[in-house]
Amino acid sequence: MADVAGVAGRTVAVPLAALARVRRAKPMHPVGVLFRARLERRGVARPTGIGWLDSTGTDDVVVRLSRGAGLPARCPDLLGLALRVPGEQPVDLLLSSTGSGRLTRQLPLLRRNAATTYGSVMSYRSSAGPVWLAGAPQADELPSDRDRLADAFPGVVVVLSAAVARGRWQEFGRVTMGAATAPPDPPLHLDAVLHPPPGLVADGVLARFRRPAYAAARAALGADLGTRVP
Repeated sequence: MADVAGVAGRTVAVPLAALARVRRAKPMHPVGVLFRARLERRGVARPTGIGWLDSTGTDDVVVRLSRGAGLPARCPDLLGLALRVPGEQPVDLLLSSTGSGRLTRQLPLLRRNAATTYGSVMSYRSSAGPVWLAGAPQADELPSDRDRLADAFPGVVVVLSAAVARGRWQEFGRVTMGAATAPPDPPLHLDAVLHPPPGLVADGVLARFRRPAYAAARAALGADLGTRVP
C-alpha cells in the first residue's frame, strides 16, 4: 500500500517549489527575524531515558521568529519559532503556534500575539514513546510583525518543554533571547525531519509529508543545510 503521506508530500512539493522560486524565499514563513540566543538545558524533573531531554548543557543557538503566510500584522497568522543548535550534527526545532492541551498541542492555531505556545505538531519516536516538544515565551504580549520583532524579543526567556506519550509537559530547558542578527533575516534553512534532537526520530504522518516538501523548497532556492550560522 502506498504511503499516502509521502505521496501527498511529493504532490505538494511541486507548488511549494514554484512558490519558492516566485518569492525567491521560503514558501512558508517567508519573512522573519533571526536572533542569537543561549540555550540552557536543565533536564526534565522525571527522567525519560532520552539523553537530550534528561541531561544538562549550554549552547549558543539562533532562533527565528516568523509569520507563516506573511500576512499583515493586523491579521492572525500561523506563527513560527525555529531554533538551531549548531554543530557537526545540528539540532533543528520547528515549532508553530498551537494549543497546549493533550489534544490541542497537535493543532496549529492562528495568532497575532507572539507570546503564545509553539508546538512541534509533528511527533518524535523515542525509546520512551512518542514525544512532542513546545516553546513558550515568558511574556503577556509580544508583537509578531517583523518591524517590531527585533526590538521586542531580546531578553525574553522561552521555556522549552517535552511531553512523552499522554504525559504532561515537563520543562527541560530555557532559551534567553539575544539581539537580532544583521541583516535581520539571513538565509538559514532548517529541517526538523533530518536534524532531530539526539535520541529522537521524526515520526508519523507529518514527518513523511514534510520530507519531500522541504527538499523541493530547498532545491528551488538552490539552498543547502549547511551548519554555519550567520
